[in-house]
Amino acid sequence: MKKKKIISIVGARPQFVKLAPLSEKLTLFHDEIIVHTGQHYDYTMSDLFFKELKINQPKYNLNIGSGGHGAQMGKMLIEIEKVLEIEKPDLLIVFGDTNSTLAGSLAASKMNIPTVHIEAGLRSYNRSMPEEINRIATDHVSNYLFAPTQNAFNNLAIENLGDKSYLTGDIMVDMVSRNISIANNKSNIQNKLSIKDNQYYLLTLHRPCNVDDPQFLRNILQKINLLDAKVVFPVHPRTRKIITKNRIVIGNNIKVSEPTGYFDFLLLQSKAKKILTDSGGIQKEAYILKKPCITLRSETEWIETIEDGWNLLLKPEKKLDIEKIVNFNPTNEQSNIFGENNTDKMVDIINDI
Repeated sequence: MKKKKIISIVGARPQFVKLAPLSEKLTLFHDEIIVHTGQHYDYTMSDLFFKELKINQPKYNLNIGSGGHGAQMGKMLIEIEKVLEIEKPDLLIVFGDTNSTLAGSLAASKMNIPTVHIEAGLRSYNRSMPEEINRIATDHVSNYLFAPTQNAFNNLAIENLGDKSYLTGDIMVDMVSRNISIANNKSNIQNKLSIKDNQYYLLTLHRPCNVDDPQFLRNILQKINLLDAKVVFPVHPRTRKIITKNRIVIGNNIKVSEPTGYFDFLLLQSKAKKILTDSGGIQKEAYILKKPCITLRSETEWIETIEDGWNLLLKPEKKLDIEKIVNFNPTNEQSNIFGENNTDKMVDIINDI
């Protein structure tokens, strides 16, 4: 096995979580350089995660910040290319489906630097979502595709990418299993919010289709306020701006909080009665934690969670059906759809590249 110089590109909260177990294992064998694009820059969405998860500090923080997709991508490409010219890595790793993911893979492909895409092969078949375009493009320019599920692996084969695909399982399985006990011992978020086990819903909303139209967001929150238990709502900074700017009134049944750190949020998920979300990653974590999940979208990348009966797709229209949320109580035995010991599988492949 040849020791490699590896660059890991991250920029958003879910990527920091995926990076943590991989980085810990990779650095036993290789020299890793972390590049943070700055896509998520709020303390609770970025620095806190590096601190809590004991991830090495990025050697480069590009401080790109927010902005339109084109402007953000352009800046990322320019700055990532500069880093690659300086460092000349043997391998580059990208995670998930953000603009940081696509920018990293495109910059590397132009410079003939082999790229690993972790969480490859996911498809929602909704091309109006920027994440869908990012996934497809990243898979097609990357050299090694690590699929988290059999369905994702099959998608890659359908797109004639099977010869560079690996069914590794999902790295979040390792992350949840190694940190749930720490979260139970360390977090006091339930005391702070005055909530008890299995007596509240957990809500997250950040997708443009749900939050960009103020009246649409107002309708969703008004309906969710009618649920039969308290609703804990850690508000994404982007969503908070829209709520504040448009003076959206949030009902008394919804407990609003700032975005939480990793351990606090993991505990909130594990102790919730049910989880309501439009996030892809949270759907997956809900399944791993054996929590009923109601996905407030018309489609999902995690088809297996629907097929297993633990995830309910509910399009958040004007007449959001609250009864469907209340009555959704899965009892099916779960399948091992996300695998186990997945970090080791990934590092073994990287060692052999």
